Amino acid sequence: MTDTTDMNAAHDDSGDDGPIDVGTGDVGTGDVGTGPGNLPDLRDLPDLPDLRDLRDLPDLRDLPDLPDLRASLEAILLVADEPVPAVLLAQVLERPTGEVSALLRDTAAAYAAEGRGFDLREIAGGWRFYTREECAPVVERFISEGQEVRLTQAALETLSVVAYRQPVSRARVSAVRGVNCDGVMRTLTLRGLVEDAGTDPETGAILYRTTSYFLERLGLASLADLPNLAPFLPDSVEGVEDGEDRGEVRP
Repeated sequence: MTDTTDMNAAHDDSGDDGPIDVGTGDVGTGDVGTGPGNLPDLRDLPDLPDLRDLRDLPDLRDLPDLPDLRASLEAILLVADEPVPAVLLAQVLERPTGEVSALLRDTAAAYAAEGRGFDLREIAGGWRFYTREECAPVVERFISEGQEVRLTQAALETLSVVAYRQPVSRARVSAVRGVNCDGVMRTLTLRGLVEDAGTDPETGAILYRTTSYFLERLGLASLADLPNLAPFLPDSVEGVEDGEDRGEVRP
């Protein structure tokens, strides 16, 4: 969808149902006309993304020594664990969406021209950093060489959830741990401890299970040899998800 919204527009708190006043800023080159008066009311458009209200964010003009727009975009995307839509980046940075989108494309082209080890790609409606395909052998070697390195506490906890609840989706693992586990799951997969186990027939989510390498590293013949968790659980825990068909690996 061609973006026509100027994210620098003033936010109308009056409750008026009329069109949003976009002021005199650049409204891009959309197909809705040539003047602000022709812009549709965003509240009348269906299926808009659920974005945080600008009133909940601090005014960037009140923050001292802000970096330039490109540096701000790079900083945000560096910590993002999923593609970030340009409209959300524009909202957070209080800049026009068209300006943000154009700079993202220019930055992606610049990275490619400079032969960086990573790309900035527009995937699934958002932007995110990815390592370049040409660098895959080096990255794989780094990961494989690091297999002897001890797992972090977060990795151990995540691996335990997979081991005792497999097959399990990443979303389910994150729900059990209470934090996003996507990055840790990727690390465990690259280290050969966790693998794809198909998809959930109801949700379509990818399921994961432990590998034979996992059993080898733990010195186990099968998942049935996993230690019983019951002695380590609080007395208040009663029959957690007893109805699930995972009795083979459950205590």
